[in-house]
Amino acid sequence: MRTLRLGTRRSQLAVTQSTLVAEMLRAQGHIVELVEIVSDGDRTQAANTPLTSANSTGVFVSALRDALHAKEIDLAVHSLKDLPTYPEDGIDLVAILPREDPRDVIVARDGLTLGELPPGSRVGTGSPRRVAQIKALGLGLELAGIRGNVDTRIGKVRSGEFDAVVLARAGLARIDRLDEVTEVLDPIQVLPAPGQGALAVECRAGDADADVRKILTSLDDAPTRAAVEAERAVLATLEGGCAAPIGTLADVVEGEEGPELWVRAVALSLDGSLSVRLSASGPLEDAAGVGRRLAEEMLAEGAADLTDDPADPGQAVMDTGGSPQTAPEQDKVHNA
Repeated sequence: MRTLRLGTRRSQLAVTQSTLVAEMLRAQGHIVELVEIVSDGDRTQAANTPLTSANSTGVFVSALRDALHAKEIDLAVHSLKDLPTYPEDGIDLVAILPREDPRDVIVARDGLTLGELPPGSRVGTGSPRRVAQIKALGLGLELAGIRGNVDTRIGKVRSGEFDAVVLARAGLARIDRLDEVTEVLDPIQVLPAPGQGALAVECRAGDADADVRKILTSLDDAPTRAAVEAERAVLATLEGGCAAPIGTLADVVEGEEGPELWVRAVALSLDGSLSVRLSASGPLEDAAGVGRRLAEEMLAEGAADLTDDPADPGQAVMDTGGSPQTAPEQDKVHNA
């Protein structure tokens, strides 16, 4: 029987996620070997280089894809939110696993929630999306860039360097650290990144690996795939990339004629003072179309003016101003 070589990054979360996929395949009777791959994102993280100073779209993905192309591995597991929205020649996204809770969470000192933190409290996040949405709440918090794994980030709260950090709930759930969460953020306040909470499995395209694709197809979860396809269509149409201040979340809900998608999205200025927020619904079988049309409507409402990259790509993360910057009086917000 063929041994399936599964590529994974070395971080605790990546290995945990890859092991989850490996166990699913082993339960079907397959032999799976984990192969650790070091990505450029891991190297810059180890060197404490700000991720936003480089092209962060797919920074944790390219090494695994290179290993696939080189036939060093047979499949790779990614956090779906890390995957670029454009296809990779010679690579198939063959399975999307059932999704964990996609919401963001707060890990704060003294068990505090975001709203309970005093003005001027230092909150760590490496995401312009989170920075913009938290600034839009007008809490007067100081947003500062942060890198490192979960232990490093939470450790900075325990040491007093930060009052709180913002993390993805899904990652903490997978490594059994949910007991450290002090608040789960409502998507009404902070919409997650496209694809957050979902795992993607890729393999080589072509007839030579048709047997691998057939094996992996059994892992695909149709409702999750529909939801994330809609979210990624929003992102692709807005041309934001992973570092852009764009949040979106698609839910499968019960419509008049059966299950359908309900998609929410927001695009924000980097300081959170301006936003375009809309929602749409549509059939699961047209997931990408629902997301694309929603994004097109957002563009018509001015979203393109909000999603341009700043002159200094690190500014959105490294800006530590505690209070929202002075903004125009007209705040373009559309509540669906």
